[in-house]
Amino acid sequence: MKKKLNLLFALMGLLLLACEVAPQEIVYGQVNCAHCNMTVSDSRYGAELVSSKGKAFMFDSAECLAAYLIDNPEKKQDAAFVLVTDFAKPNTLIDVKNAAFLQSENLPSPMGLFLTAFADKNTAGQFQQKHKGRLLSWEEAVLAVQNDEKPF
Repeated sequence: MKKKLNLLFALMGLLLLACEVAPQEIVYGQVNCAHCNMTVSDSRYGAELVSSKGKAFMFDSAECLAAYLIDNPEKKQDAAFVLVTDFAKPNTLIDVKNAAFLQSENLPSPMGLFLTAFADKNTAGQFQQKHKGRLLSWEEAVLAVQNDEKPF
């Protein structure tokens, strides 16, 4: 009886872990973008949305994440996490609200709108000095995607 209870508690613990609402690692080269269905392959540009129930949606770029949210506004309301990759630290996801975006023709992103995310404005500004372009907030980046704005 005691063994059965221990097994039951262990299984319940595993179920709770499986339902955890948290960002998931993007397995580059093995997952497809939830918006365009291309393989998510560049660890400098990946993005992720995690629903309030813990379901993760992977994207190959900030552009695809923004386009997905434009097309599916209810997903934005249900999101526990909306994340992009810090270009300066590949494989590192950051909250879009804290990110700074550089739109530069010298930094081509996977979907052609030349949007690159950075963890902070200072780092984005340093890249801007080298690569030119314009700095954007997440809201401005979403508008650039909605209006199909390119930096040239």
